[in-house]
Amino acid sequence: MNKILVCIKRVVDYNVRIRVKPDGSGVVTDGVKMSVNPFDEIAIEEALRIREAGNAQEVVVVSIGDSESQQQLRTGLAMGADRAILINTDSEVDPLAAARAFKALIDKESPDLVIMGKQAIDDDCNQTGQMLAALWDRPQATFASKLELSDGKARVTREVDAGLETIEVDLPAVVTTDLRLNEPRYVKLPDIMKAKKKPLETLQLAELVADATLQVNANNWAAPEARSKGVMVNSVDELISALRDKGLVA
Repeated sequence: MNKILVCIKRVVDYNVRIRVKPDGSGVVTDGVKMSVNPFDEIAIEEALRIREAGNAQEVVVVSIGDSESQQQLRTGLAMGADRAILINTDSEVDPLAAARAFKALIDKESPDLVIMGKQAIDDDCNQTGQMLAALWDRPQATFASKLELSDGKARVTREVDAGLETIEVDLPAVVTTDLRLNEPRYVKLPDIMKAKKKPLETLQLAELVADATLQVNANNWAAPEARSKGVMVNSVDELISALRDKGLVA
């Protein structure tokens, strides 16, 4: 295999407590720690392991966002990726526009495998990988908890509602990663310094996608309601009576 393309997203760090803006126009991001989407970090780690096993020659990380997304791309380079590409835009990008941008980049880069997280923790859409596979007209293997490559094929163990499912797809293909696939490596300071010298190319979204208009607009954001206190009951009859009072049972 010649090249693996890893798609990553800049998101609010998963340890940060999300706060909604007072006007309900979004979530507070000023002064908030931003990180690589955790599922995408797993995708980077898996691509690096494939390369280190001698099954790939190059790992390229790519992200869509403004100039600040370079920080997350540098994290990918510090982990061990060979080079990075930023698809620059100051506008919000939905899954379909992201998939179209990645498809245009695939046409330029010709990777043998595309890996990304199964979903981003900011919108939880779980759509980009599937849309990209459809646009690319290549097989997809989503929710991967194990990935094995051999003879131009990928054998993927998937996490599904009923348990585990194993499928085999021809390469090139799109694989989306689940949490149990691996544990990303710790980035050391010398690797961070080396990453500053690795190539990071910037492309404009408009160069790759003619129309990146949002298909769905979020007009209002609200924090979830505070959980109400539980009620202690002393018997099954009291429980049924309490549920009946709330209209939960007839």
